[in-house]
Amino acid sequence: MLKNERQYRIAKAQIHEIEGSLGTLASNLISVENRGRFIPLQEREKSLRARLEVLRRDLEEYEQLRTGKQGHRIFRRLGNLEELPRNLIMARIAAGLTQRELAQRLGLKPQQVQHYEATDYASASLSRVLEIAKVLGACG
Repeated sequence: MLKNERQYRIAKAQIHEIEGSLGTLASNLISVENRGRFIPLQEREKSLRARLEVLRRDLEEYEQLRTGKQGHRIFRRLGNLEELPRNLIMARIAAGLTQRELAQRLGLKPQQVQHYEATDYASASLSRVLEIAKVLGACG
């Protein structure tokens, strides 16, 4: 899951790089070297295509969230508490807020929100998670 614009830009660059590698790979004959061992081209191509698929899916999800069209449905899909961190991040993106903007609304430093999201809210207290959910319009 892409959590911010920086990760979005990196994913786009990686897609471009992988697409280029796939084009180059087609012109090679038998294998490519990867960390001192040779990998058959078919295995390498399969690996690159799988990574490309994941990146494209993540990009599409992030772009859809940024439009804000899914915002009202995010918390309705919450099946169990393990999904809460991902849903909070999705709600932030759908609300059109950056991590910095969310931090400002909460009276926190941007690094704190970055840390919460990077660790899937593992260090956030329940009261903090509820506060964030309220700011994002997820609960009354």
